[in-house]
Amino acid sequence: MNTFTSSAAVNSSSIADKADACTSAGPAALGAALLRLSLGVVWLAHALLKLFVFTLPGTAAFFESIGFAGWMAYPVFLAELAGGLALILGIYARQAALLLVPVMTVAAWVHLPNGWVHTSTGGGWEYPVFLILASISVWLIGDGAFILRRSNRLTMA
Repeated sequence: MNTFTSSAAVNSSSIADKADACTSAGPAALGAALLRLSLGVVWLAHALLKLFVFTLPGTAAFFESIGFAGWMAYPVFLAELAGGLALILGIYARQAALLLVPVMTVAAWVHLPNGWVHTSTGGGWEYPVFLILASISVWLIGDGAFILRRSNRLTMA
């Protein structure tokens, strides 16, 4: 075997090792799973807040009051519900996390005029921005342990 072949074999195996770093039950995989699960619970809670507290018609009315089409409340609710469940169950979790970023980006934009603290009147922008960054982190880090379905589409590794 020549030097090039040996080097290529080493490089491809180390790439595979890095790609699998969060698939075993080691500390990195457990940390990634904890982040994924907690983020999924928050997304699910965010959806259920729209359903049980504000109600979907109430959420639609709020959307209209800030200049969005009221009907958009329904697909946003479904995206948050499905995305939260996907994250919790570990079903294409990285992709779900990435696909939820635009939803929360709009929320951050809506809350931007209210200031930093989310407890401000009308809610601030730090909570939505944190959820954006946590979602991107799940996408970058990986699914972690305890998943049902993994995909390599729309991933960095």
